[in-house]
Amino acid sequence: MVQLGFNYIRSGWTGDSLCTGLAPLLMICTLQKHGKQARYFHKTALCSGAEGALFVHRDTPENNPSTPFDFTAENYTRIEAIIKNYPEGHKSAAVIPILDLAQRQNGWLPISAMNKVAEILQMPAMRVYEVATFYTMFNRKPVGKYHIQICTTTPCMLRDSDSILEVIKKKLGIQVGETTADKLFTLTEVECLGACVNAPMVQINDNYYEDLTPKDIENIIDELGAGREPKPGPRNGRFSCEPADGLTSLTEPPKGPGFGVRQDL
Repeated sequence: MVQLGFNYIRSGWTGDSLCTGLAPLLMICTLQKHGKQARYFHKTALCSGAEGALFVHRDTPENNPSTPFDFTAENYTRIEAIIKNYPEGHKSAAVIPILDLAQRQNGWLPISAMNKVAEILQMPAMRVYEVATFYTMFNRKPVGKYHIQICTTTPCMLRDSDSILEVIKKKLGIQVGETTADKLFTLTEVECLGACVNAPMVQINDNYYEDLTPKDIENIIDELGAGREPKPGPRNGRFSCEPADGLTSLTEPPKGPGFGVRQDL
């Protein structure tokens, strides 16, 4: 068994304590007071999602130091280019982009991939483990071809993200943290993805799908299942995060350089 992670294990923090802090407790009490269904906030990758609750690696048949992994020749060329972006003697600073490259090649990060990154960057393997366990964007367990990450933080919850989540679970026949039998879809519940004005929304691989209705997410899943890539962005017709009823400001072309400047200056 290899201990992954650092401060949070030594300081006594646990996944449970992170998931059951004061703010979630107050939110649950408020919902109960108003007769709404209460559930723990949130089933994130940390608490119960695809990553698991513990920053600890235990060897499995599919994930152990002997799990085959090596970069392709093309990606070794990319690694050389990435390392050149950093000062000489500091190539360990490239650990995040190279871990990302490994995940994009393999779909997830087995411990053998982390060891390979440590070898390439000539840094202790533990330092790579610390980075890989800190960022929930790194998948330390296999995920499907399409990784559906649904935000259920407060803004999305207020916009009924629960209904989107229920539709996904029903349509795919899986629960949060699970993968479909055909390895096509994985469902994870995550914290805020930074698109609150477009709530409710999901991230699927690198794309955001926003302003969703239950029918929208069904159509998106159908398109992905058929091998097509749905158009990312808002589903209600608006552009980006502009007001749904049209612009209320910035309605004129910019005035250009010199506007409002005194003529005698």
